[in-house]
Amino acid sequence: MSLREFDALVERMQLAFDYAANLGQYIEASKVLYQMNDQLPDDLQLHIEELENENAVRSFISEYQPKIKSAIVEYKQRLMNF
Repeated sequence: MSLREFDALVERMQLAFDYAANLGQYIEASKVLYQMNDQLPDDLQLHIEELENENAVRSFISEYQPKIKSAIVEYKQRLMNF
């Protein structure tokens, strides 16, 4: 995948995440985080466990959203170097 393609994909996913989170649809927002993580190469993917209950969704998002964002930045830097 090229940098341009990855950027476009991540931008759409970020918009979907923001939209769901702003509407208070945290389960949907967490699903987008899983999808973002799946787009990363294996060595950058986070080992995310399934959510056990809906009450843990907000803490899941606050924990993993910055980590996934950081991994995305790292992958973009890799793509720029190719």
